[in-house]
Amino acid sequence: MIQGRIHSFESLGAVDGPGIRFVIFMQGCSLQCKYCQNRDTWDLHGGKEYTVEEIVEKVLKYKNYIQPDGGVTISGGEPMLQLTFLIELLKALKKEGFHTAVDTSGSFSLTDKIKEVIDLTDLFLLDIKCINNAKCIELTGVSNEKELQFAHYLSSIKKTMWVRQVLVPGYTDDESDLKELKKFISSLSSVEKVEILPYHDLGKFKWQELDLSYPLEGIRTANTEDVKRAKRLLDIN
Repeated sequence: MIQGRIHSFESLGAVDGPGIRFVIFMQGCSLQCKYCQNRDTWDLHGGKEYTVEEIVEKVLKYKNYIQPDGGVTISGGEPMLQLTFLIELLKALKKEGFHTAVDTSGSFSLTDKIKEVIDLTDLFLLDIKCINNAKCIELTGVSNEKELQFAHYLSSIKKTMWVRQVLVPGYTDDESDLKELKKFISSLSSVEKVEILPYHDLGKFKWQELDLSYPLEGIRTANTEDVKRAKRLLDIN
């Protein structure tokens, strides 16, 4: 019986896709984002094991609340690290008639299994960490090459996506980078929404609980004016 490692659940989420969502936070992450608010999700061996059936049973308890306008969002960590489990979970959710969304960095080669996940998913919440590759590597430890290729593939097959970027002062708020991001998004045909997520340090305590130094110590949080400026440069509401 296939089992997946799950960090936590959110039964009535309102920010991770359209409508009211049941959000599944899977365990494990392949990036090392300095602003990560869930540092405890990185370890692929952490969390708790669940079968697909156990998770679907949980979701079904909220079916009347999340349908017809909402659905189920699978987030993390990085859900793509548990591909076999993710595929079976998506199949089971689709069988029950749920709208599915996957929140991912997209930093993966387009293998057959990745393409199967894409086929089973209605919406991707694609986190473009930074359009500037050097800054992306500094911020996350990983190049943005694969995530940009992932976005182009979603666009090529007309798969709906929301593009997200965390606005970190001094990292992802550079005017030229935001203009380059706007240019990149304009090249995609299936972007339904662009979201700017202001950086905050509310997850700092999780780093401290793991006896780790917080990488962005001293970096100010993004404020309303920062977000307005970024949206203006990206030409979004």
